[in-house]
Amino acid sequence: MSVQGSIVIGGGAFAGLALALALRQGLGPEIPVIVADPALGTRPSRDPRATAIVAACRRLFEAIGAWDDVRSEAQPILDMVVTDSKLEDATRPVFLNFAGDVAPGEPFAHMVENRRLIDALTARAEAEGIDLRATIVASYEARDEGIDVTLGDGSVIAASLLVAADGARSRLRERAGIPTHGWEYDQAGIVVTVGHERDHEGRAEEHFLPAGPFAILPLSGKRSSLVWTERRAEAARIVALSDEEFHAELEQRFGLHLGEVKALDKPRAFPLSYFVARSFIATRLALVGDAAHVIHPIAGQGLNMGLKDVAALAEVVVDAARLGMDIGGADVLERYQRWRRFDTMAMGVATNSLNFLFSNQSTLLRTVRDIGLGLVDRAPPLKNLFIRQAAGLTGEVPRLLKGEAL
Repeated sequence: MSVQGSIVIGGGAFAGLALALALRQGLGPEIPVIVADPALGTRPSRDPRATAIVAACRRLFEAIGAWDDVRSEAQPILDMVVTDSKLEDATRPVFLNFAGDVAPGEPFAHMVENRRLIDALTARAEAEGIDLRATIVASYEARDEGIDVTLGDGSVIAASLLVAADGARSRLRERAGIPTHGWEYDQAGIVVTVGHERDHEGRAEEHFLPAGPFAILPLSGKRSSLVWTERRAEAARIVALSDEEFHAELEQRFGLHLGEVKALDKPRAFPLSYFVARSFIATRLALVGDAAHVIHPIAGQGLNMGLKDVAALAEVVVDAARLGMDIGGADVLERYQRWRRFDTMAMGVATNSLNFLFSNQSTLLRTVRDIGLGLVDRAPPLKNLFIRQAAGLTGEVPRLLKGEAL
């Protein structure tokens, strides 16, 4: 077997930490794994958002030993209803209802608060002996035989592979000269956690309103996480409102089906955009997660797409190491890119199309989409296919997403 150097991961959020754990599991301690991110020095995490973890990605977290630490806090999504209406409509008829498991006793998704999952992944990485550095990847120099990575603390690591998991504004992608293709939407996502009087009973709701989707996602207890899409100017106006004024806007969209509703934290608005990197790889460099792609949240697949990158990259690297191949070699990274880029482009096309179809005030398009939703609702095989697609269990699925250890 060829001698392998370290693997350095720039970025210590979901993708970076999950990848580090998957690599440690598959490669053992002989190949050091280093994760560098200034945020690793901030404990506990203060991320107020929550994320829908689909079944395939929950299997990944189980396989790398992180799910048990959040299981008690994770809220299963037991069913989901989709409505299509105008803001002033008195009723919101249900056009589509997803219910059922992807396997007996396995919901198609769970809601988990980001800070809980980040803290669980960090603790697991420490327990596994992964080298966590609270600093940046300052620079790197790639060669055919290796890559020298300089960290912000001045240390230099002779590595075989550098992974950019440093988010949508990736400095590592920019340094590699990899361009992106995409655009910004005139939309922002308002994120806020709310409490309500009645139990949600594990039901998620997606109300398609003219400005964009208004998603109510169940959390543990009588709480829900909202992802509320508005035009950018309107989103800025809404988050700047007083508590009383914000409550009025919230109640108009949320309704009273769960009783009185109250914001539990300060709403924040995040601008929405779409882009895909022209290449997911460069010499001894691989992009994962938001460094490689950002998509519209309309289908709730952003984080899960990044975890699919993690599962695919970990598998090709571990397979290469077992075959005595260079784990950062061009042929290994090219296999990763072939595996993930087409799926990413297809998901981007799907989310862009959904956003165009649903985020508008066209009566004609509303009629067409409502007929389509109704047809899907009445076709169990098609609905089951959509559930498996949403759960990340279609196509060429990496082993970790099947719950199999590397």
